[in-house]
Amino acid sequence: MAMLLIKGSYEIVETQPDGDTIAFRPDKPEEWDYVCGPYRVKRNGTGRGRLRLEGIDALETHFGRTGSEVAQPAPLPATAREELLSWVGFTSVVWGADGKVASTTPASVPGFVLTRGADPDNRCIAFAGRGSHPAASGTHVFVDSALLQSTLNYHLISEGLVYPLYYRSLFHGLRNELTVAAQQAKAARKGVWDVDKTLLGATVTGLDSITDAGPESEDMILWPKLFRRLVEYFSLGDPDLSGFRDYLDQEADNFLVVPTGQLTTGLDEVVEVSGTTVKMTRPPEDLVFMQD
Repeated sequence: MAMLLIKGSYEIVETQPDGDTIAFRPDKPEEWDYVCGPYRVKRNGTGRGRLRLEGIDALETHFGRTGSEVAQPAPLPATAREELLSWVGFTSVVWGADGKVASTTPASVPGFVLTRGADPDNRCIAFAGRGSHPAASGTHVFVDSALLQSTLNYHLISEGLVYPLYYRSLFHGLRNELTVAAQQAKAARKGVWDVDKTLLGATVTGLDSITDAGPESEDMILWPKLFRRLVEYFSLGDPDLSGFRDYLDQEADNFLVVPTGQLTTGLDEVVEVSGTTVKMTRPPEDLVFMQD
């Protein structure tokens, strides 16, 4: 799979990185304009933009699309974020009271990204690498198994610190590699897979039962996309789950169920609700979404 190579550095002061997003500044900021697709990568005056790591979904450290920010139960969301920052090359990160990074050691870390597009939030969807790459920045390179396995994305999924989350823009060969890594981590009960309730079923009695605000929510770990849908549902003001599947139908996520080849609309097709129990009937790696 050919992807655009952009060389630059990770710089995160005054940002809020998490387990699947981080700020990046190209050596040549104009190369952001080479990213194809309908969405442009937004950047500041220095050229710094945001990356959303391809193929993975990390537990939420701060999600607030529909209201005040909430986080999934500690400590795993922070563990993924810390591993991301350490792998990239930051040896020390000081956080400010506002939840943003106040300072880092070193101030920036060289790296590169491999991308084929941006998302509706104007983040570059990318595989992230550290150090340098032998090809010229701004050119397209072929991403094979060896290059994929050298990326941050692959590292995080192989350590069980993130879940799979696939979109159709990701070539199936790379997707399959990530799936194998995720399944191996799951078999070894690494990271999230030691406590994951996505397929087993989670007892959901309201927002506090799935966030770090709940005193007994430590092991209430769900696929982040399902978590986000629950948060959005609860923001409508009804803790009763009887309407959750109808809400998922209204959201109308379009996705392919890979094992069956079925193109489906609405996560209600793969989510069951029984009283206060919510679970998915398909693992995340079985689903390929048609759009962000």
